[in-house]
Amino acid sequence: MLNAIYKDCEKRMKNAVDVLKDEYKTIRAGRATPSLLDKITVEYYGSNVPLKQVSNISAPEARLLVIQPWDKSVIGAIEKAIMTSDLGLTPNTDGSIIRLNIPHLTEERRIKLNKLVSQKAEDTKVAIRNVRRDANEEVKFLENESEISEENANRAYDNIQEMTDEYVKKVDEVLKAKQEEIMEVWSAKKF
Repeated sequence: MLNAIYKDCEKRMKNAVDVLKDEYKTIRAGRATPSLLDKITVEYYGSNVPLKQVSNISAPEARLLVIQPWDKSVIGAIEKAIMTSDLGLTPNTDGSIIRLNIPHLTEERRIKLNKLVSQKAEDTKVAIRNVRRDANEEVKFLENESEISEENANRAYDNIQEMTDEYVKKVDEVLKAKQEEIMEVWSAKKF
């Protein structure tokens, strides 16, 4: 019984950290990565389709993304989707290829991004704590139904708390890495 609770608890906490990592991939930190465009959808033949399903996206340089649509008729829709996104990038088109130059981040933008990633990390910690609460309620139910002893229940609470602390620490590590990436100042010498 308790093992099932532990497995479910760990699975849900790990999932929360994975979701945070995926969200961080879409936050521009000054480096060109194709995952920046993961949340962009394009209207294609009457339906919204993820950009990566209608084009090839590559990062040939550290500050450049190249989008090569498979169907040239979708170029206008791709440009529009990028312009209306919150990325703050302006596409350059030469008829068949779209280039996105990734500009240097201003200090003000870095501060805003740090606040954003901190908020997302805090939301993930809240989700982890909610998982802990749910698991503790299941243990309490088992204890109230006399399916486990008070001693086993207390041990289970301690195990769940240890798991929670471990995953909160992982969130802090992911946050720290993303903040370092955002605050890293790129110089022309790196290219």
